[in-house]
Amino acid sequence: MSASEPAVLPGQPRAVAALFALVAGALAMGVSPVMVRLADVGPYASAFWRVALAMPLLWAWARSQDDGGTIARAFGSRAVQTAGVIFTADLFFWHLAVMNTTVANATFLATTAPLWVVLGSWFLIGERVERSVFLGLLLCVGGGAVLLGSSYSLTPEHLLGDIYGVATSIFFGTYFLAVRVARRTTSAATVTFISSAITSAVLLVVALVMEPTILPSSWNGLAILLALAFISHAGGQGLLAYALGHLSAAFSSLVIFMEAIAAALVAWVVLGEQIGLPQLVGGILILAGIFIARPRS
Repeated sequence: MSASEPAVLPGQPRAVAALFALVAGALAMGVSPVMVRLADVGPYASAFWRVALAMPLLWAWARSQDDGGTIARAFGSRAVQTAGVIFTADLFFWHLAVMNTTVANATFLATTAPLWVVLGSWFLIGERVERSVFLGLLLCVGGGAVLLGSSYSLTPEHLLGDIYGVATSIFFGTYFLAVRVARRTTSAATVTFISSAITSAVLLVVALVMEPTILPSSWNGLAILLALAFISHAGGQGLLAYALGHLSAAFSSLVIFMEAIAAALVAWVVLGEQIGLPQLVGGILILAGIFIARPRS
């Protein structure tokens, strides 16, 4: 971790700040499915612009914490490089899922990422997972199923998009683990900037090869891409990276279930999808799961 970050808050207050950052990041990422749907470019192009348009802001953030060569050194970090490559795959499949299945299907399948994070925390990065996290995970998964279950539709025409959603959950889960490891030695700003630089470079090639056009066709389309970049990427991923420097990967992944709540609210406001008792119960179960799994120290 960089010298400019660790001592901002001591002990528990720092963990509380990280929790608030995590919740805000989850909500910021939760609005992305609707914006991807509203964008007037294809899924590969919107994935590229989501990251590329955020780069100036991320560069300024990283430079503000650069204590002399920090950014250059971090480019050689295997954990940071891995985070960038995995996030590329995550966005690749996420945007395909949103375009090929329903918002509810894509969001629910993507929020199953904590299943992979909990398994990987124990076996891949050596973090002990408390029993309370397993109970919280069950409640969060159940809450997500209730929250989005009434909108979930298992139909043949959505099958490919649903497969993309499962792939998204796997890559998003492993992205958590990579960022958690990277944050042991590198600041949130640097991790987010470098991983985003890798992601945007790869996605540019993908968009140029796969899309007939990558430029938005209207000012409204540009505004949506800017919102996707600033809110969901710079805001969501930046806050997530900050939180993962202070909270375990397993617990942090449960808070990302808040994405399902944010997606349901945005779909209600923007797309007119109904919110009823099942959505309310699902949201309560998710919040209960997060509360039960919270760190005790």
